[in-house]
Amino acid sequence: MLFAGPDALDPHAPPLPGRAVIRQRWSDFVFLHWRVAPEVVAPFMPPGTRPDVDSNGDAWVGLIPFVLSDHAFLPLPPVPGLGTFIEINVRTYSIDDAGRRGVVFRSLDAEQLPSVLAARALFGLPYQWMRAEQHIADGTLEYRSRRRTGSRPSTHIHARPGTTAVDTELSRFLTARWGFHERHLGRTLYARNTHEPWTLVDAELLHLDDQLLAAAGFPDLAARTPDSVLATPLGHPGVVTEFSAARRI
Repeated sequence: MLFAGPDALDPHAPPLPGRAVIRQRWSDFVFLHWRVAPEVVAPFMPPGTRPDVDSNGDAWVGLIPFVLSDHAFLPLPPVPGLGTFIEINVRTYSIDDAGRRGVVFRSLDAEQLPSVLAARALFGLPYQWMRAEQHIADGTLEYRSRRRTGSRPSTHIHARPGTTAVDTELSRFLTARWGFHERHLGRTLYARNTHEPWTLVDAELLHLDDQLLAAAGFPDLAARTPDSVLATPLGHPGVVTEFSAARRI
């Protein structure tokens, strides 16, 4: 396939290529990101994709906790019993030969075991089962988690979201991602998602004690200060996100 030029880094999502099959609400984000050389993330790219880099030629790795709620397999209503739970992902960024920008997840830790099993089966996403807690107090947002399997890596993230709105070329590169690439059953898949534009603010990282980055293949990052710290404002209702079915690239 000939390279068609990259997707624009637009805060408004393009239309889904088909009907939405999953709907979720996402809220209470902290976006921690580190610059890395493209060759650091290249081994993790699914076939047919390569690292997406910013205008300086840097790749990025993110550690991102948030709250997921109102999960529904459309057209059915939200799934009873799934409720609201924390998810924490380690991710980097990809682009394919058609110019589609996406996310490549190195790990996704979630509290709900049924959601973990469903996402693994449907998309091949590397979900892991964890226990986690969130605290909001004194204008700060705090997450703690520990994986229930394997070496049981943990994380503790404590940040203070600010009040200054952020909408820059870099913030769009890191967050305006309207799909993910994943290798599943011998095929590279791409699934689109859509939601309203992000409301982002600056944030201060107060504390980080993390093992998820190392478990995902990035052993040195947690010892470094993140190069970008963003958040959604405290009290923001979040974004309603819809996914179309994954398609082979």
